[in-house]
Amino acid sequence: MPNDTYTPPKIWQWEQGSGGKFANINRPVSGATHEKALPMGKHPLQLYSLATPNGVKVTILLEELLEAGFAEAEYDAWLINIMEGEQFSSGFVAVNPNSKIPALLDNSTSPPTRLFESGSMMLYLAEKFGAFIPTAPAQRTECLNWLFWQMGSAPILGGGFGHFYAYAPEKYEYPINRYTMEIKRQLDVLDKHLAKHRFMAGDEYTIADMAIWPWYGALIKNEVYEAAEFIAAHEYQHVIRWTDDIAQRPAVQRGRMVNRAWGEPHEQLHERHAASDFALRTQDKLEE
Repeated sequence: MPNDTYTPPKIWQWEQGSGGKFANINRPVSGATHEKALPMGKHPLQLYSLATPNGVKVTILLEELLEAGFAEAEYDAWLINIMEGEQFSSGFVAVNPNSKIPALLDNSTSPPTRLFESGSMMLYLAEKFGAFIPTAPAQRTECLNWLFWQMGSAPILGGGFGHFYAYAPEKYEYPINRYTMEIKRQLDVLDKHLAKHRFMAGDEYTIADMAIWPWYGALIKNEVYEAAEFIAAHEYQHVIRWTDDIAQRPAVQRGRMVNRAWGEPHEQLHERHAASDFALRTQDKLEE
């Protein structure tokens, strides 16, 4: 840490140039910055997202529902480029006033049901289709315990550790140490739990696994922040076993491709409107 310390002013003022990688889209006010309607496909479920961990949670669940035979879970997925500020369009803000991906619109209800916050979407879809959430009270509660654990813990991983370790314009020892200590504690919580259970809620694969896997599975496999060596990811053997098991599921492999706009072209499906898109409309096919 430098010798000079920061003394907060009596009243904070926004400096638009600060904020590191995301400075151009971070701002201290909410609401739309421009008028633009959202596109609308033919399916009742309309998803507006990007394949960040929060977005992947929902596309995995939708693909798992389809894999399980719920044809009514067919959906259109539209790419929202958050680095270009598309989450601040009037249409997006109407669905999600918080201007964060993902956002979901269920047109099978009258009036349509808007959903924002990935945990809310997962609970809504699991209850709507009666799948991937236990029905017995004790098991259901355990599933929700871990679902909400993820909602409370991931901001420490993403906004805390990820920001200061990978994205902040300057690296400082104190915040990196502070957040590294906390995410290693979280990984230890997961590792000890998964030493005794196949999945987060026991023997049954649920929305709790789908919510936690995109964040902590990606971290442990060095797919976010390039920090696996730094955090000694190899120490968490039970988390690794669980991560690898889930990664083998076909619906998970499809779900992580939806709204993906980086990486290998054959793993990118910018928009998803039909099951055939995975074979016909990945970026490698569109670029041929």
